[in-house]
Amino acid sequence: MPSRKDIKNILVIGSGPIVIGQASEFDYSGTQACKALKEEGYRVVLLNSNPASVMTDHDIADATYIEPMTLDVAEKIVEKEKIDAYLPTVGGQMALNFAMQFSKNGLDKKYNFQIIGAKPEVIEIAENRQKFREQLVKSDIDCPLGFCTSSYKVAIEQISQCSFPVILRSSFTLGGKGSGIAYNMEEFTNIFLSCLVSSETGEVSVEEYLRGWKEFEMEIVRDSHDNCIVVCAIENINPMGIHTGDSITVAPTMTLTDKEYQRMRNLAFKVMRVIGVDTGGANVQFALQPSTGRIVVIEMNPRVSRSSALASKATGFPIASVAAKIAVGMTLDEIQNNVINKTAAFEPTLDYVVTKIPRFDLEKFSDIPGTLGPSMKSVGEVMAIARSFPESIQKAIRSLGKGYLGLTSQINITQSNEKIRAEILKNLKSATPVQIFYIADAFRYDISLDEVQSITMWDRWFLTQIQKIVLAEINLHKYGINYLERNLSHYKSLGYADKQLAIVLDIDEDAVLQLRHKHSIYPIYSRVDSCAGEYSTSTNYLYSTYILNSNEFSFCESNIKKDKKVIIIGSGPNCIGQGIEFDYACVHAAMTAKASGYQSIIINCNPETVSTDHEVSNKLYLAPLFPEDVLDIIHNEKTSDSLLGVIVCYGGQTAINLADDISKFCNILGTNLQSIHIAEDRKLFYNLLDDLSIRHPKTYTLNSVHDIKNMHTILFPVIARPSYVIGGKSIIKINNIDTLTDYLVTNSSILDSLLIEEFVEDAIEIEIDAISDGSSTYVAGIIEHVERSGIHSGDSTSVLPYFSLDSSIIDQAVICANSIAVALSIIGLFNVQFLIKNDVLYVIEVNPRASRTVPFIIKSTSVPIVKIATKVLLGSKLKDFGLDNKRAEFKGYSVKKPVFSNAIIGSKIIYGPEMYSTGEEMIFEKELNDALNKAKIDKNGVIKSQ
Repeated sequence: MPSRKDIKNILVIGSGPIVIGQASEFDYSGTQACKALKEEGYRVVLLNSNPASVMTDHDIADATYIEPMTLDVAEKIVEKEKIDAYLPTVGGQMALNFAMQFSKNGLDKKYNFQIIGAKPEVIEIAENRQKFREQLVKSDIDCPLGFCTSSYKVAIEQISQCSFPVILRSSFTLGGKGSGIAYNMEEFTNIFLSCLVSSETGEVSVEEYLRGWKEFEMEIVRDSHDNCIVVCAIENINPMGIHTGDSITVAPTMTLTDKEYQRMRNLAFKVMRVIGVDTGGANVQFALQPSTGRIVVIEMNPRVSRSSALASKATGFPIASVAAKIAVGMTLDEIQNNVINKTAAFEPTLDYVVTKIPRFDLEKFSDIPGTLGPSMKSVGEVMAIARSFPESIQKAIRSLGKGYLGLTSQINITQSNEKIRAEILKNLKSATPVQIFYIADAFRYDISLDEVQSITMWDRWFLTQIQKIVLAEINLHKYGINYLERNLSHYKSLGYADKQLAIVLDIDEDAVLQLRHKHSIYPIYSRVDSCAGEYSTSTNYLYSTYILNSNEFSFCESNIKKDKKVIIIGSGPNCIGQGIEFDYACVHAAMTAKASGYQSIIINCNPETVSTDHEVSNKLYLAPLFPEDVLDIIHNEKTSDSLLGVIVCYGGQTAINLADDISKFCNILGTNLQSIHIAEDRKLFYNLLDDLSIRHPKTYTLNSVHDIKNMHTILFPVIARPSYVIGGKSIIKINNIDTLTDYLVTNSSILDSLLIEEFVEDAIEIEIDAISDGSSTYVAGIIEHVERSGIHSGDSTSVLPYFSLDSSIIDQAVICANSIAVALSIIGLFNVQFLIKNDVLYVIEVNPRASRTVPFIIKSTSVPIVKIATKVLLGSKLKDFGLDNKRAEFKGYSVKKPVFSNAIIGSKIIYGPEMYSTGEEMIFEKELNDALNKAKIDKNGVIKSQ
């Protein structure tokens, strides 16, 4: 049936600021959904407080409200915009909770609008653990044994009839907040009370802990004619007990028999029907007992889920777009799938292996355990595609941006074998982010597969694959470089990086590269086509793979064109300090290059983001942001001699750190490499400031740890600043000589680029974002931080424009920014940070790239500075836009308020020079006090009571 004509104005609510458990996957889903609804002729109204998201761009919805996400605000929007329908299924848990509030408070009836995609009663059954359990039991669907209650007294009575361990979960929560596994009564009490506090409804589910069971999830879609499809089946490599967001996952499923798969598929459809999700997408999670084949339903999400973005990128099937169209009455056979130019009424089939690995920043949170459980802790994820699991898993590992080359050893080989074995066995017992590395180490040190399986409870198939990778490494150690030369294709098909092989053989990486060139061993680029080649497809969504059999899949599908082109390096996985604000810049750079007549090419490995939607650019490579992988792609694209250059200034520190390697083979568009190094190296930058007679905090030069004994002139406190870091990593305030000594010993390897500077206490901090074309500058925004010096800019409440400073000091800051831009020959966006104390201006940092405040400035001024800066990179001048040597104008005040995930993972908020916030929200008002009041912040940065 065609889309509904009885509704016109549809409200979409986004997921708000990024927190652990609800990240940029919903920016991607929401953006897709808004576009899909507009395609069908609907007027889309959006509420989302996140300025960093593509979703809140003015052209995504017809009316966009970047406002606090409260029921009062939503009600005013519903009334003003005359909303006919609300779609709650594309904004994560936030959007579902709004649907329940609308219904509970009778707002849908008061304003006569419908809730589409998932009705409130359906959401209630799916999200309420007790009602969900009752519905499953009533429908003869197997689920774990257990009970639900909101009474601690009842819980104590009933737990006495159960056997430990048990798993506890709360209803209507985000990322498994408060959940845990209890092995005794004391743990049960603590976790139960935590779940009770976390639950939106004050209800807790207690179930048998299915220890050692395998976990699966299915992304499914159902239309109003009861057509149901499985878009993607995903297998968790980690056994039950770890939140799916923290598990390593793989698609398609590797260890299910066809009979088990069909049973699970039929169960998924049955669950969707009995719960009542009649239009849209859903996610159903299962557990399977390996020894008996028993399958139980764990839970369902009656919405586009966290895994939907992964499933969409894995298959090429646009789940959120299809779900949105189904919600307004269309059926699967009426919806076009642009990947294969067929209808959406088909189930994707994969002839490749997709692996997702979560990215953790647990080292920032010293007060929480590093073990994983049912409460989510990861801040991002990476995805890799290859023709085999070993190749896919090793590509995913080196995509993490944590310095891993692949399944490398974690062992200190100077220990005795007895201590090594003890360390491995200890680390096998704990589910941690590095457990997979210790599994590999177990095989290196002759611990049997049976013993590893009994300890970890990982499926034997996955352990065998890891063992295969390790055995290849052992053989390489044993037989040397001649053996590698004869078997190089085999090693590349196992996912080994050149550098990884070089380290094993203790040779230079170039030697391995020369072997590859000698034998013409290069990756093949294949398309993600949704249907394993059954239908022809023209999509330019590509992954690399190495093929052993030259007769199979040996042709390259990258379709190299002679059109002039640019490559944009993405920012990789979300992490604290580098989130979707950089993906935002990459998306707009790609679209601008495409609109300017260039073939725009994105390289990224983050499945959550809008940049890895293959429709954003002319060509997308889903690949690790690792020198070898990026250079192979550049080599592939350069064969047509039409590559203008590579843009590294939008992908944050990850992209900047690749500039050295890229510049050896290709032109860097924008600021030159030497200037990037001067800006990024703290010591070189302060030397430049001295040459320009620009004031900066006093510094102390320490060439070795021993120099500190002679540094009697050090005035504490000081700030230790490493170079080339993300989000102020390892930057700390130091108050005494002993702490400084300990810090220098710990960081002795980076002394060459480490700066020790005086801490300017109680100073005002400002930052300038600007564009330079080499001769003139446009000042896009001058931001003043509410909190005083010592707090990372990403964790500070920021106001645009500045509010407490005289124009004379601001004029000085602008002059300094101009001088730095000219001295560094900056082309494109840059950011300069200043301190002001007693009317004295100090420069502390420059970033020769897009900063995290760029989307905030764009949403505040409506000046598309990424678009303009990209055109400058491509040769335009600021005068072409009438912006040469000008400053942005403002008609009010915007406040950027940091949002922390500490409460979700049970950690304390730490304010300091290292960044801890995971997201941000934006408030705009004409008057400063009104903006601060709406943000619930006073002028001293103190959070007011809610």
